[in-house]
Amino acid sequence: MCGVVGVLSKIRPVNQLIFDGLTLLQHRGQDATGIATLDKSELKIRKGNGYVREVYRTRHMNYLSGNIGIGHVRYPTAGCYTKAEAQPLYVNSPYGIALSHNGNLINSVQLATELAAKDKRHINTRSDSEVLLNVFADELYTHGDLSLKPDALFKAIEGVNKRTKGAYATVGLIVGYGIIAFRDPYGLRPLVLGKRQYKGETEWAVASESIALTTQDFEIERDVLPGEAVYIDLQGQLHSKICTEIKCYRPCIFEYVYFSRPDSIVDGLSVHQARKNMGTFLAKKIKREMSLNEIDVIMPIPDTSRTSALEMAKVLDIDFSEGLIKNRYIGRTFIMPGQTTRKKSVKHKLNPVISEFKGKNVMLVDDSIVRGTTSKEIVSLARNAGANKVYIACASPPVLFPYVYGIDMPNQEELIAHQLQTPEKIAQGIGADKIIYQDLPDLIQAVKSSGENPSVTDFDTSCFDGKYTTGDVTKSYLKSIAERSKEA
Repeated sequence: MCGVVGVLSKIRPVNQLIFDGLTLLQHRGQDATGIATLDKSELKIRKGNGYVREVYRTRHMNYLSGNIGIGHVRYPTAGCYTKAEAQPLYVNSPYGIALSHNGNLINSVQLATELAAKDKRHINTRSDSEVLLNVFADELYTHGDLSLKPDALFKAIEGVNKRTKGAYATVGLIVGYGIIAFRDPYGLRPLVLGKRQYKGETEWAVASESIALTTQDFEIERDVLPGEAVYIDLQGQLHSKICTEIKCYRPCIFEYVYFSRPDSIVDGLSVHQARKNMGTFLAKKIKREMSLNEIDVIMPIPDTSRTSALEMAKVLDIDFSEGLIKNRYIGRTFIMPGQTTRKKSVKHKLNPVISEFKGKNVMLVDDSIVRGTTSKEIVSLARNAGANKVYIACASPPVLFPYVYGIDMPNQEELIAHQLQTPEKIAQGIGADKIIYQDLPDLIQAVKSSGENPSVTDFDTSCFDGKYTTGDVTKSYLKSIAERSKEA
């Protein structure tokens, strides 16, 4: 899961707007970041591993001049961890294209082979984003001309949609023409469009989440639709077209469970309200499955589960406590590559308030349990802090299947729910006295009822039920990405 930003202004530099947008999307990727700006005909790129605040210094910001630009924060998937794979990625022909991509292509290996054999395009990394960029470049070469018209650009996107399979929310910069943004036919990954007035001129921006725009005084125009391409030319004119048949509007439900900020609106649905609703549904299940007298205190595992935990405590009329204190300078453990890194980070990230645990029956609330590494460490922290009993309430269902559309859970054997199968065995595996998972129908209803978007009738829930939205995820593909993750 990554974050993308694109900004176009006719009258001022956009480097600071992109920097601030990426900072607001830092939760979506903490591995690497990059910015590309266009100053007249010169494309300028700065990227590197690390946080946004670490990669860009004053000299870099001064270098990144120009009134149009794109940016990216990277969360590594499918074995992509090297600096060479930091985005935006660039090809010089045709026109000169820089591209930032959030998602994951299912058929990237096949496409890379075709690009080499038929189109004589060399793919230099293992990144599916480089494959996507070269497919787009090849389609532009086929459909474009000396004066790239919107219709030719949309024809190229149609070609991309026909050739690629998987998830993508993409922002690109075409030298001499403007910004292009497009989304996969199912709307799996989020992308929002905004605008504002500055000194009488309209400035446009696109980003992965609304928070990257609204905090900078952009008004949300709308979400980029599934299968839609949006082109903003250098004169600030907006062009858009649906470039493929829309089969269904099916955003990833994990955006609401974990990845998106609670103050974002994703596809017209409030992340904050969705998480409140998750807490309400989970509270009702807890009432059915255990005596409330067994619980002394409800406690979130910071930060994503806080909203759900607060609502649970309210519905159940049980004390709420912030008993786990988070070190704000440690990244999100879920998105850190490698089990060893995750395990080490938990001990540095969270510290218990002893008085909130000692002698109590504690209900810890988490947003999700994937590999179980973090949960096991946290239960151990609670035990060592003197908790009498430790229960876990999970705002989402058991993660049973690999997720292939841009989240780092590619190996089914790593998933604790797949390994141990039942809540009782999972509780035993992580050292808890009991674990209660959200039911999938309740999760879907919690998100669906969090806002007004009648177009969204369903969600991608493949990591919970194994039903892959694109319908082309084979056992051999799952095996291949599992092997790649082991190599990395």
